[in-house]
Amino acid sequence: MRDRKYFFDLNDLQFKQVSLPLKRKLLRMFLWFAATVAVSFVYITVFENIFGSPEEKMLEQEIGNLKLQYSLLGRQLDNSMTILSGLQLSDEIRYRPMLDMKSLPESVRNPGYGGVDRDKDLYGYVNSDLMILFRSRIDEIRNRAIVQAESFKTIEVNKNEWKRQMEFLPYISPVNPIYRLGDGLKFREIHPVLGTPQWHHGQDFNTPYGTDVFATGAGKVIHSGWNSGGFGNYVVIDHGYGFQTTYGHLSSIKVSKGMDVKRGDLIGLSGSSGTSSGPHLHYQIDLYGQHKNPLYYFNNDLTEEEYFEMIQTLSTQLKFR
Repeated sequence: MRDRKYFFDLNDLQFKQVSLPLKRKLLRMFLWFAATVAVSFVYITVFENIFGSPEEKMLEQEIGNLKLQYSLLGRQLDNSMTILSGLQLSDEIRYRPMLDMKSLPESVRNPGYGGVDRDKDLYGYVNSDLMILFRSRIDEIRNRAIVQAESFKTIEVNKNEWKRQMEFLPYISPVNPIYRLGDGLKFREIHPVLGTPQWHHGQDFNTPYGTDVFATGAGKVIHSGWNSGGFGNYVVIDHGYGFQTTYGHLSSIKVSKGMDVKRGDLIGLSGSSGTSSGPHLHYQIDLYGQHKNPLYYFNNDLTEEEYFEMIQTLSTQLKFR
């Protein structure tokens, strides 16, 4: 209980409570309030110096979260760079050599920067160096990814063209490989029918009369019918890329001029039409008008079963295109 002060009144011989003047009361109240404020200020100052303010605590927590996010971002950037390096390695040592494409120069894969200061908006911060480093790494990954994507697009175009080329070029034997080979690309001292010396510009296959003859690559039939130059019934296919194939001395023709054929299509039956000493197939490959040895363009080691399995596979693929 608060102490109270009294005095003895001699007039009426009684103790009476001392009543302070209003000014003194106000002064006491002011001093009490000032003391309370001072104590509170000292307490808050000491508390904040030791433990920090709530705002500082929140800022410290946000800074800690940002540092953690930067750390996680750094790992993601490292992983992205590793993936890009792997893609680039496959690009350079697998896809481009296979398609006979030149490697991309380093100046294209890693373009430099210049001109305007790109990082001036990041100056003046506590972690300016860190932010500039991460921006630089992100820009590098983005640029490398763009270059790699464009490179893969180019590879895809070349792959499709290479795949098409592989379908069109004359890369199989025109008949069952069990049949014995006749004269090849060479100069013959004596023609078996004419008896005169002359060049033989293709490969003969000693096949029985009526043997199936297949197109050795996709293309367009540009000649189909009788040839007065000695081939008799013959077929010529233009495969594109400078290649043409000729099939001579046929007994029957199964295709007509202007028809598109695929590798493995039946185009005729062997025979002995034209200038021929007996049933056989004359097969000829010309590249930009130059005669080529057909034996360089197919594998003659296939068995009869393997050959017709290949023909069946080619025919089946055509049905589902």
